Amino acid sequence: MRRPWIVREIDEERQQALAEDLSISRITASVLLARGIVTTEQARQWLRPGWTAGHDPFLLPDMERAIDRLHRAVRTREPICFYGDYDVDGVTAVSIYKTFFGGLGLAGRVYIPHRIREGYGLNQAALRRLRKEGVQLLVTSDCGTTSHEEIRLAQGLGMDIIITDHHQLEGGLPPALAVVNPYREDGAYPFRELCSAGLAYKVAQAYEMKHGSGDLPVDHTLDLAALATVADVMPLVDENRAIVREGLAQITRGSRCGIRALKRVARVDKACTAESLAFRLAPRINAAGRLADAQTAVTLLTTESDLEAARIADELESLNKERQRLEKTMKVEAVASLEEGDPAPAIVLSARHWHLGVVGIVAARLVEQFQKPALVLSVNGDGIGKGSARTVAGFDLHAALSACKDLLIGFGGHPSAAGLTIHESQIPAFRDRFAQLAGEWIPPAQHQKGLHVDVEVHLREVNHGLVRELDLLQPFGVGNPEPTLTARNVSLLDARVVGDRHLKLTVRHKNSVPFHGIGFRMGSPSDHGLSPGQPVDLVFVPELDHWNGLDRLQLRIRDLRPSDSSECA
Repeated sequence: MRRPWIVREIDEERQQALAEDLSISRITASVLLARGIVTTEQARQWLRPGWTAGHDPFLLPDMERAIDRLHRAVRTREPICFYGDYDVDGVTAVSIYKTFFGGLGLAGRVYIPHRIREGYGLNQAALRRLRKEGVQLLVTSDCGTTSHEEIRLAQGLGMDIIITDHHQLEGGLPPALAVVNPYREDGAYPFRELCSAGLAYKVAQAYEMKHGSGDLPVDHTLDLAALATVADVMPLVDENRAIVREGLAQITRGSRCGIRALKRVARVDKACTAESLAFRLAPRINAAGRLADAQTAVTLLTTESDLEAARIADELESLNKERQRLEKTMKVEAVASLEEGDPAPAIVLSARHWHLGVVGIVAARLVEQFQKPALVLSVNGDGIGKGSARTVAGFDLHAALSACKDLLIGFGGHPSAAGLTIHESQIPAFRDRFAQLAGEWIPPAQHQKGLHVDVEVHLREVNHGLVRELDLLQPFGVGNPEPTLTARNVSLLDARVVGDRHLKLTVRHKNSVPFHGIGFRMGSPSDHGLSPGQPVDLVFVPELDHWNGLDRLQLRIRDLRPSDSSECA
């Protein structure tokens, strides 16, 4: 069955007002309205290319207390540890802290627990070891919000804990010196969707505002915050959009030798985009924590040696290839274990031989293929299952796991991604309840499965100026998808297959110039019931094709079908 095209409803009066006030096309005005940008001032902010520092960091709860304690550590050169998670968010967050506070002369150490041996978050053995080594202040990144027992232990050992984390709170605030978490109900910060690296940036920003910076201004760490924001699939709106926009510019310039080395092995040799971060750079950083030691990735992101950066980037490339091999094998096994046409509204799978470092990726691949929440578990020899969950848009994983917590040893995360620990004997009961919750959930209209389209256009309206206007809306990602247009009753002048089943088109509207279009891996015209000369409807992204020194307009086809009407516009 063809997936439906869902064209967003637009207030035409507001569309016209935005277009006139800002001297932009009605298409760009429509795309802005579809993103919830309804006033001229909001639109002007979105279209403004420069960097703005975002919201006041001191509006985050406990920020003043955290900064005062960090300043005391800086003044007295106190032993401090930056303790992070083993994913991109945790790795980049501790790298921001190490870089910024290192510039102030604070030689803080980094600790990231081993995924297999220690598991996620604070653990008592690590805290005892760090205190024995002299650590008096510990700052968490992407963990700590639910570690009540571990924090009480640290306090008993004479260690202060500052938590910077964006995971949902469970059972009240942990007893730390400071809990900098945007999800706190008592906070006044106007934007909740920061990742932990974004929070680390805000902590460093607050410190710089109150006490000044050292060798490195805080804004020089925006490349790391941008990398984490994209990798953690945070919505690219509000402050996140500004962080990613400026961070991408830094990454494109190659400001950090570790990222330059990573771009080399990932073959990113053009201007960096959010897609480059998500699919080329982030997986290689994550490979360290999945299959080896995440502290290797921290070294890559904080080293000032090109030689060391090149060596580590090559190591991460090898680990990523091994991760890809494991992922492929596990995905095949996971799909094979599902019953043909399984009607269950959620997927919960487990196996004793699956690699714990790859279960989250396999869960994400199952969501992509089956369009339902998926949870994949690796069970160890003691019958303890640990796993990761991923979800479809709108289904809150954290809320669902909260409703199953009596069956779990523990869990944590946020609405779009989560992890859990469970006794193997409880997996069948958990599977039934989790599936029941998914089955009772009714997706809101905006999350209906279909292809969302911003506005219908005539191809006469598509030109170089429009593409330049739409480019001002970058970076694109969750919360700010690529502008997607539709044109109906378009004449199909030519259609053929090129390369690896790419569909090459030439189309035109009446009174328009001919346009070339490309549908990547969309197969032959006959696969879509098309033949040259007939009218078609298109959904596409307008872009510039850079070839042979020229910029040529091109339609990147996302879907197409025969027109209902035989009369071309």
